[in-house]
Amino acid sequence: MLETLLPLLTWASLLGCGLMAGVFFAFSTFVMKGLERVPPTTGITAMQGINTAVMPSVFLVVFMATALLCAGLVVSSVFTWAQPAARLRLLGGMLYLVGCFGVTAGFNVPRNDALARLSAQSAEAPAYWARYQSEWTAWNHVRTLACLGALVSLVLSRD
Repeated sequence: MLETLLPLLTWASLLGCGLMAGVFFAFSTFVMKGLERVPPTTGITAMQGINTAVMPSVFLVVFMATALLCAGLVVSSVFTWAQPAARLRLLGGMLYLVGCFGVTAGFNVPRNDALARLSAQSAEAPAYWARYQSEWTAWNHVRTLACLGALVSLVLSRD
């Protein structure tokens, strides 16, 4: 049964990692740069809107489903360790779980939560926005690279 499910699990994980890599790449390369070019009140309000829109979205479904699929790959690698591809599936799954899911939960979401509580018109908003952009984007680069690494590992495991 695992021989039948494993290729599907790997393929679905691979697609999820690719989608997430693309989303995070977009934020790292032009979305955050675009928000940097507008006044802090506008950037804060826009990012608050983006963060609110993420919650009930297809993005969140794919993000969470990919984490579950990658967890399945990690577990399955224990039972298929004799196969050379098991190590690549383990690596791909762990890259996503730690470098994407873990970084999101530990670094990006707390910053988003703090931003949600910030009034864009407050005196501290411009300084917080500058720090938020720098820190959030740095951690987003980590997520982008982790998703790309996971994607490459899973592609290579399919050979």
